[in-house]
Amino acid sequence: MNTFTSVFEAYDWDSVQTKIYQTSSKEVEIALFKNKRTLDDFIALISPAAQPYLEQMAQLSHQLTKKRFGKTIQMYAPMYLSNECQNICTYCGFSLDNKIKRKTLTESEIELEIAELKKAGFDHVLLVTGEANYTVNINYFLKAVTQIKKDFANISVEVQPLSQEEYEQLHQAGVYSVLVYQETYHREVYKKYHPKGKKSNFNFRLETPDRVGKAGIHKIGLGVLLGLEDWRTDSFFNALHIDYLQKNYWQSKYSVSFPRLRPAEGIIEPNFIMEDKDLLQLICAYRLWNEDLEISISTRENEKFRDNIIPIGVTSMSAGSKTNPGGYVVDVESLEQFETSDERSASEISKIISEKGYEPVWKDWDRAYTIKT
Repeated sequence: MNTFTSVFEAYDWDSVQTKIYQTSSKEVEIALFKNKRTLDDFIALISPAAQPYLEQMAQLSHQLTKKRFGKTIQMYAPMYLSNECQNICTYCGFSLDNKIKRKTLTESEIELEIAELKKAGFDHVLLVTGEANYTVNINYFLKAVTQIKKDFANISVEVQPLSQEEYEQLHQAGVYSVLVYQETYHREVYKKYHPKGKKSNFNFRLETPDRVGKAGIHKIGLGVLLGLEDWRTDSFFNALHIDYLQKNYWQSKYSVSFPRLRPAEGIIEPNFIMEDKDLLQLICAYRLWNEDLEISISTRENEKFRDNIIPIGVTSMSAGSKTNPGGYVVDVESLEQFETSDERSASEISKIISEKGYEPVWKDWDRAYTIKT
Protein backbone atom coordinates (compact mmCIF):
# COMPACT_ATOMS: atom_id res chain seq x y z
CA MET A 1 0.00 0.00 0.00
CA ASN A 2 1.52 3.30 -1.09
CA THR A 3 1.87 6.07 1.48
CA PHE A 4 3.77 9.34 1.72
CA THR A 5 6.73 7.44 3.20
CA SER A 6 7.77 6.22 -0.25
CA VAL A 7 7.83 9.81 -1.55
CA PHE A 8 9.54 11.14 1.58
CA GLU A 9 12.35 8.58 1.40
CA ALA A 10 13.32 9.76 -2.08
CA TYR A 11 14.59 13.01 -0.50
CA ASP A 12 17.55 13.70 1.74
CA TRP A 13 17.36 16.44 4.40
CA ASP A 14 20.90 17.75 3.85
CA SER A 15 20.55 17.81 0.06
CA VAL A 16 17.26 19.74 0.27
CA GLN A 17 18.74 22.17 2.75
CA THR A 18 21.76 22.78 0.51
CA LYS A 19 19.50 23.42 -2.49
CA ILE A 20 17.46 25.97 -0.53
CA TYR A 21 20.49 27.90 0.67
CA GLN A 22 22.20 27.86 -2.75
CA THR A 23 19.17 29.36 -4.52
CA SER A 24 20.05 32.42 -6.64
CA SER A 25 18.19 35.70 -7.09
CA LYS A 26 17.53 34.76 -10.69
CA GLU A 27 15.70 31.58 -9.58
CA VAL A 28 13.57 33.67 -7.21
CA GLU A 29 12.68 36.09 -10.00
CA ILE A 30 11.72 33.23 -12.32
CA ALA A 31 9.43 31.84 -9.61
CA LEU A 32 7.82 35.24 -9.02
CA PHE A 33 6.91 35.73 -12.66
CA LYS A 34 5.22 32.37 -13.10
CA ASN A 35 1.46 31.94 -13.11
CA LYS A 36 1.63 28.37 -11.78
CA ARG A 37 4.42 27.42 -9.40
CA THR A 38 6.03 24.07 -8.59
CA LEU A 39 7.77 22.72 -5.50
CA ASP A 40 11.06 23.91 -7.00
CA ASP A 41 9.57 27.40 -7.09
CA PHE A 42 8.50 26.99 -3.47
CA ILE A 43 12.14 26.23 -2.61
CA ALA A 44 13.17 29.48 -4.29
CA LEU A 45 10.48 31.47 -2.45
CA ILE A 46 11.48 30.22 1.02
CA SER A 47 15.20 30.67 0.38
CA PRO A 48 17.34 33.46 1.87
CA ALA A 49 17.71 34.77 -1.68
CA ALA A 50 13.98 35.65 -1.68
CA GLN A 51 14.19 38.00 1.32
CA PRO A 52 14.84 41.15 -0.78
CA TYR A 53 11.64 40.35 -2.72
CA LEU A 54 9.38 40.17 0.34
CA GLU A 55 7.32 43.25 -0.57
CA GLN A 56 6.61 41.87 -4.03
CA MET A 57 5.74 38.48 -2.56
CA ALA A 58 3.33 40.09 -0.09
CA GLN A 59 1.54 42.00 -2.85
CA LEU A 60 1.16 38.87 -4.97
CA SER A 61 0.00 36.90 -1.95
CA HIS A 62 -2.66 39.50 -1.19
CA GLN A 63 -3.92 39.42 -4.79
CA LEU A 64 -4.08 35.61 -4.97
CA THR A 65 -5.80 35.28 -1.60
CA LYS A 66 -8.37 37.92 -2.46
CA LYS A 67 -9.07 36.24 -5.82
CA ARG A 68 -9.56 32.79 -4.30
CA PHE A 69 -11.09 33.51 -0.88
CA GLY A 70 -12.42 37.06 -1.13
CA LYS A 71 -12.00 39.50 1.75
CA THR A 72 -13.01 37.10 4.50
CA ILE A 73 -11.35 35.67 7.60
CA GLN A 74 -12.80 32.56 9.21
CA MET A 75 -13.04 32.76 13.01
CA TYR A 76 -12.46 29.69 15.19
CA ALA A 77 -11.58 28.79 18.77
CA PRO A 78 -9.69 25.85 20.25
CA MET A 79 -11.36 23.86 23.04
CA TYR A 80 -8.83 21.86 25.03
CA LEU A 81 -10.52 18.76 26.43
CA SER A 82 -7.56 17.14 28.19
CA ASN A 83 -3.90 17.68 29.11
CA GLU A 84 -3.29 14.00 29.91
CA CYS A 85 -0.50 12.59 27.76
CA GLN A 86 1.55 9.41 27.56
CA ASN A 87 4.31 10.95 25.42
CA ILE A 88 7.49 12.67 26.49
CA CYS A 89 8.03 15.57 24.10
CA THR A 90 10.79 18.01 24.99
CA TYR A 91 8.91 21.07 23.69
CA CYS A 92 5.40 20.56 25.14
CA GLY A 93 3.85 21.58 28.44
CA PHE A 94 1.68 18.42 28.42
CA SER A 95 4.74 16.13 28.33
CA LEU A 96 4.43 13.05 30.58
CA ASP A 97 7.54 14.01 32.57
CA ASN A 98 6.02 17.34 33.65
CA LYS A 99 4.73 16.75 37.18
CA ILE A 100 1.60 18.82 36.91
CA LYS A 101 -2.10 18.47 37.59
CA ARG A 102 -3.79 16.52 34.82
CA LYS A 103 -7.36 17.16 33.77
CA THR A 104 -9.85 15.70 31.31
CA LEU A 105 -13.18 17.48 30.94
CA THR A 106 -16.37 15.69 31.89
CA GLU A 107 -19.62 16.00 29.94
CA SER A 108 -20.95 18.71 32.26
CA GLU A 109 -17.67 20.63 32.10
CA ILE A 110 -17.67 20.48 28.29
CA GLU A 111 -21.17 21.98 28.39
CA LEU A 112 -19.88 24.96 30.38
CA GLU A 113 -17.04 25.53 27.90
CA ILE A 114 -19.50 25.29 24.99
CA ALA A 115 -21.71 27.97 26.53
CA GLU A 116 -18.78 30.37 26.93
CA LEU A 117 -17.58 29.92 23.33
CA LYS A 118 -21.10 30.32 21.97
CA LYS A 119 -21.49 33.50 24.00
CA ALA A 120 -18.36 34.84 22.28
CA GLY A 121 -19.95 34.12 18.88
CA PHE A 122 -17.98 31.07 17.71
CA ASP A 123 -19.50 28.44 15.42
CA HIS A 124 -16.22 26.73 14.46
CA VAL A 125 -14.40 24.84 17.21
CA LEU A 126 -11.12 22.91 17.27
CA LEU A 127 -11.04 20.10 19.84
CA VAL A 128 -7.55 19.48 21.25
CA THR A 129 -6.20 16.86 23.66
CA GLY A 130 -2.93 15.35 24.75
CA GLU A 131 -2.16 11.83 23.57
CA ALA A 132 -3.41 9.45 26.28
CA ASN A 133 -5.07 6.41 24.74
CA TYR A 134 -6.32 5.03 28.05
CA THR A 135 -8.52 8.09 28.75
CA VAL A 136 -8.85 10.32 25.68
CA ASN A 137 -9.45 7.67 23.06
CA ILE A 138 -11.88 7.16 20.18
CA ASN A 139 -14.77 6.47 22.56
CA TYR A 140 -14.13 9.73 24.42
CA PHE A 141 -13.82 11.65 21.13
CA LEU A 142 -17.05 10.24 19.69
CA LYS A 143 -18.95 11.07 22.86
CA ALA A 144 -17.54 14.62 22.93
CA VAL A 145 -18.24 15.25 19.23
CA THR A 146 -21.82 14.00 19.62
CA GLN A 147 -22.30 16.37 22.54
CA ILE A 148 -20.66 19.36 20.87
CA LYS A 149 -22.06 19.16 17.33
CA LYS A 150 -25.51 20.35 18.40
CA ASP A 151 -23.94 23.75 19.13
CA PHE A 152 -21.28 24.15 16.42
CA ALA A 153 -21.55 24.12 12.62
CA ASN A 154 -17.95 23.00 12.18
CA ILE A 155 -15.83 20.69 14.34
CA SER A 156 -12.11 20.08 13.83
CA VAL A 157 -9.91 17.81 15.94
CA GLU A 158 -6.23 17.83 16.85
CA VAL A 159 -5.61 14.62 18.78
CA GLN A 160 -3.26 11.62 18.67
CA PRO A 161 -2.87 9.74 15.36
CA LEU A 162 -5.67 7.21 14.92
CA SER A 163 -6.45 4.30 12.64
CA GLN A 164 -8.31 4.74 9.36
CA GLU A 165 -11.36 3.05 10.88
CA GLU A 166 -11.34 5.49 13.80
CA TYR A 167 -11.10 8.46 11.44
CA GLU A 168 -14.05 7.03 9.53
CA GLN A 169 -15.99 6.93 12.80
CA LEU A 170 -15.14 10.57 13.49
CA HIS A 171 -16.19 11.49 9.96
CA GLN A 172 -19.55 9.79 10.47
CA ALA A 173 -19.94 11.50 13.84
CA GLY A 174 -19.63 14.94 12.26
CA VAL A 175 -15.94 15.91 12.33
CA TYR A 176 -15.13 18.23 9.42
CA SER A 177 -11.35 18.43 9.60
CA VAL A 178 -8.36 16.74 11.23
CA LEU A 179 -5.12 18.54 12.07
CA VAL A 180 -1.96 16.51 12.50
CA TYR A 181 1.56 17.94 12.65
CA GLN A 182 4.73 15.95 12.05
CA GLU A 183 6.48 18.54 14.28
CA THR A 184 9.71 18.02 12.30
CA TYR A 185 10.47 16.00 9.17
CA HIS A 186 14.11 15.61 10.22
CA ARG A 187 14.04 11.87 10.87
CA GLU A 188 17.53 11.75 12.39
CA VAL A 189 16.68 14.12 15.27
CA TYR A 190 12.96 13.33 15.62
CA LYS A 191 13.66 10.76 18.35
CA LYS A 192 15.57 13.35 20.36
CA TYR A 193 12.43 15.46 20.64
CA HIS A 194 10.14 12.45 21.22
CA PRO A 195 12.10 10.04 23.44
CA LYS A 196 9.12 8.14 24.86
CA GLY A 197 5.56 7.23 23.89
CA LYS A 198 3.73 6.30 20.72
CA LYS A 199 4.64 9.65 19.19
CA SER A 200 8.26 8.49 18.97
CA ASN A 201 7.23 6.29 16.01
CA PHE A 202 8.20 8.62 13.14
CA ASN A 203 6.64 6.57 10.32
CA PHE A 204 3.32 5.98 12.05
CA ARG A 205 2.90 9.72 12.47
CA LEU A 206 4.16 10.44 8.95
CA GLU A 207 1.49 8.18 7.45
CA THR A 208 -1.36 9.59 9.56
CA PRO A 209 -2.60 12.03 6.87
CA ASP A 210 -2.84 9.06 4.47
CA ARG A 211 -5.25 7.39 6.91
CA VAL A 212 -7.19 10.64 7.30
CA GLY A 213 -7.45 10.99 3.52
CA LYS A 214 -8.58 7.39 3.04
CA ALA A 215 -11.28 7.98 5.67
CA GLY A 216 -12.80 10.75 3.53
CA ILE A 217 -12.35 13.61 6.01
CA HIS A 218 -13.36 16.92 4.37
CA LYS A 219 -10.21 18.86 5.33
CA ILE A 220 -6.70 17.88 6.42
CA GLY A 221 -4.45 20.33 8.23
CA LEU A 222 -0.64 20.07 8.32
CA GLY A 223 2.22 22.05 9.79
CA VAL A 224 5.60 21.83 11.50
CA LEU A 225 6.64 23.15 14.89
CA LEU A 226 8.72 26.13 13.87
CA GLY A 227 11.80 26.36 16.05
CA LEU A 228 12.77 22.70 16.35
CA GLU A 229 14.84 22.50 13.17
CA ASP A 230 15.65 24.74 10.19
CA TRP A 231 12.25 26.18 9.27
CA ARG A 232 13.00 26.38 5.56
CA THR A 233 13.91 22.72 5.17
CA ASP A 234 11.06 21.52 7.39
CA SER A 235 8.61 23.67 5.44
CA PHE A 236 9.74 22.19 2.13
CA PHE A 237 8.95 18.69 3.42
CA ASN A 238 5.59 19.93 4.72
CA ALA A 239 4.80 21.33 1.25
CA LEU A 240 5.97 18.06 -0.32
CA HIS A 241 3.53 16.26 1.98
CA ILE A 242 0.63 18.55 1.01
CA ASP A 243 1.48 18.14 -2.68
CA TYR A 244 1.36 14.35 -2.33
CA LEU A 245 -1.92 14.42 -0.41
CA GLN A 246 -3.65 16.73 -2.89
CA LYS A 247 -2.75 14.40 -5.73
CA ASN A 248 -3.90 11.26 -3.91
CA TYR A 249 -6.87 12.51 -1.87
CA TRP A 250 -8.08 15.29 -4.12
CA GLN A 251 -11.60 15.28 -2.63
CA SER A 252 -10.28 16.82 0.60
CA LYS A 253 -9.36 20.44 1.26
CA TYR A 254 -6.01 21.31 2.83
CA SER A 255 -4.81 23.85 5.35
CA VAL A 256 -1.46 24.80 6.81
CA SER A 257 -0.71 26.27 10.22
CA PHE A 258 2.45 27.88 11.58
CA PRO A 259 2.96 27.00 15.25
CA ARG A 260 6.08 28.74 16.48
CA LEU A 261 7.70 27.33 19.62
CA ARG A 262 6.28 29.31 22.54
CA PRO A 263 7.08 29.29 26.27
CA ALA A 264 5.51 26.42 28.27
CA GLU A 265 6.17 24.51 31.47
CA GLY A 266 9.42 22.51 31.30
CA ILE A 267 10.16 22.91 27.59
CA ILE A 268 13.37 23.46 25.65
CA GLU A 269 14.42 26.75 24.10
CA PRO A 270 13.98 26.94 20.30
CA ASN A 271 16.97 25.55 18.41
CA PHE A 272 16.24 27.83 15.48
CA ILE A 273 14.87 31.33 15.87
CA MET A 274 12.24 32.33 13.34
CA GLU A 275 11.76 36.09 13.05
CA ASP A 276 8.45 37.71 12.07
CA LYS A 277 9.83 38.56 8.64
CA ASP A 278 10.67 34.87 8.14
CA LEU A 279 7.13 33.83 8.99
CA LEU A 280 5.78 36.46 6.61
CA GLN A 281 8.02 35.07 3.86
CA LEU A 282 6.83 31.53 4.56
CA ILE A 283 3.14 32.48 4.47
CA CYS A 284 3.61 34.32 1.18
CA ALA A 285 5.58 31.40 -0.28
CA TYR A 286 2.76 28.98 0.54
CA ARG A 287 0.17 31.25 -1.02
CA LEU A 288 2.18 31.85 -4.20
CA TRP A 289 2.77 28.11 -4.53
CA ASN A 290 -0.78 27.00 -3.78
CA GLU A 291 -3.77 29.31 -4.30
CA ASP A 292 -6.26 26.83 -2.83
CA LEU A 293 -4.46 26.24 0.46
CA GLU A 294 -6.22 27.52 3.56
CA ILE A 295 -3.80 29.36 5.86
CA SER A 296 -4.38 29.65 9.58
CA ILE A 297 -2.80 31.91 12.21
CA SER A 298 -3.23 31.22 15.91
CA THR A 299 -2.89 33.35 19.03
CA ARG A 300 0.69 32.10 19.43
CA GLU A 301 1.58 35.14 17.30
CA ASN A 302 1.78 38.68 18.65
CA GLU A 303 -0.87 41.33 18.16
CA LYS A 304 1.08 43.45 15.67
CA PHE A 305 1.93 40.50 13.42
CA ARG A 306 -1.62 39.16 13.44
CA ASP A 307 -3.09 42.56 12.60
CA ASN A 308 -0.70 43.11 9.70
CA ILE A 309 -1.02 39.62 8.22
CA ILE A 310 -4.82 39.88 7.74
CA PRO A 311 -4.70 41.24 4.15
CA ILE A 312 -1.65 39.25 3.05
CA GLY A 313 -2.59 35.59 2.90
CA VAL A 314 -4.39 34.10 5.89
CA THR A 315 -7.89 32.67 5.66
CA SER A 316 -8.61 31.78 9.31
CA MET A 317 -7.69 33.10 12.77
CA SER A 318 -8.32 31.96 16.30
CA ALA A 319 -9.17 34.53 18.96
CA GLY A 320 -9.41 34.68 22.73
CA SER A 321 -7.82 31.23 22.85
CA LYS A 322 -7.18 29.20 25.99
CA THR A 323 -4.69 26.33 25.65
CA ASN A 324 -5.58 24.52 28.86
CA PRO A 325 -8.48 22.13 29.49
CA GLY A 326 -11.41 24.07 30.91
CA GLY A 327 -9.53 27.31 30.31
CA TYR A 328 -12.57 29.37 29.37
CA VAL A 329 -14.67 28.66 32.48
CA VAL A 330 -14.08 25.34 34.25
CA ASP A 331 -10.43 25.44 35.35
CA VAL A 332 -8.71 28.62 34.24
CA GLU A 333 -5.55 27.75 36.21
CA SER A 334 -4.95 24.29 34.69
CA LEU A 335 -1.68 23.77 32.81
CA GLU A 336 -1.42 25.41 29.39
CA GLN A 337 0.12 23.57 26.45
CA PHE A 338 1.87 26.84 25.59
CA GLU A 339 1.49 30.54 26.33
CA THR A 340 -0.62 32.59 23.97
CA SER A 341 0.77 35.90 22.76
CA ASP A 342 -2.35 37.65 21.46
CA GLU A 343 -4.78 37.65 24.39
CA ARG A 344 -7.40 39.98 22.89
CA SER A 345 -11.02 38.86 22.91
CA ALA A 346 -12.91 37.50 19.93
CA SER A 347 -14.92 40.71 19.64
CA GLU A 348 -11.72 42.81 19.57
CA ILE A 349 -10.23 40.65 16.79
CA SER A 350 -13.50 40.75 14.87
CA LYS A 351 -13.50 44.56 15.05
CA ILE A 352 -9.90 44.78 13.78
CA ILE A 353 -10.68 42.46 10.86
CA SER A 354 -13.64 44.68 9.93
CA GLU A 355 -11.59 47.86 10.24
CA LYS A 356 -9.16 46.44 7.67
CA GLY A 357 -12.01 46.02 5.20
CA TYR A 358 -12.41 42.29 5.72
CA GLU A 359 -15.39 40.27 6.90
CA PRO A 360 -15.02 38.09 10.01
CA VAL A 361 -16.91 34.88 9.18
CA TRP A 362 -18.32 32.96 12.12
CA LYS A 363 -20.11 30.33 10.05
CA ASP A 364 -19.57 29.50 6.37
CA TRP A 365 -20.37 25.78 6.29
CA ASP A 366 -23.08 23.54 7.66
CA ARG A 367 -23.26 19.80 8.15
CA ALA A 368 -26.55 19.81 6.27
CA TYR A 369 -24.59 20.46 3.07
CA THR A 370 -23.08 16.99 3.21
CA ILE A 371 -26.12 15.00 4.33
CA LYS A 372 -26.88 12.42 1.68
CA THR A 373 -30.48 12.11 0.55
